[in-house]
Amino acid sequence: MKSIKYEEIADQYKVNRHLIRNTITAFITGGFVGLLGEGIIEILMSYFNMSRQIASMDMILIFIFIASLFTALGFFDKLVMFCRSGLIIPITGFAHSMTSAFMDYRKEGFVYGFGSNAFKLAGTVIVYGVLSAWIFGMVRFFIGG
Repeated sequence: MKSIKYEEIADQYKVNRHLIRNTITAFITGGFVGLLGEGIIEILMSYFNMSRQIASMDMILIFIFIASLFTALGFFDKLVMFCRSGLIIPITGFAHSMTSAFMDYRKEGFVYGFGSNAFKLAGTVIVYGVLSAWIFGMVRFFIGG
């Protein structure tokens, strides 16, 4: 009986998820991040006479720097709440997770703070990224890619 009463009370305060609106917002903001990245690449290629490969790496570095700076200044989380996964899925999400871990554990020092806590969230991204890359590599290898 107590669990039923608890469920009723919890349902009153539960946040409603707007799946369609969140999906559209993530799609648009993720597309904007991609468009912004492509714009940065084009600017680097034309004004600084870089190859596409070098400009792409520099664009990633710029995104990592901006995400880390916004995390350190404290308003990246507010952007993520608006943009949803459109902002957190790209490399900016990885930079945010690393920077926030560094900021949270900075008082514990380099070894016990940074070293042991840096990859708590980002580690899962690395593990599943490497695993999926290996799986897709094997699929491509076996179908003759």
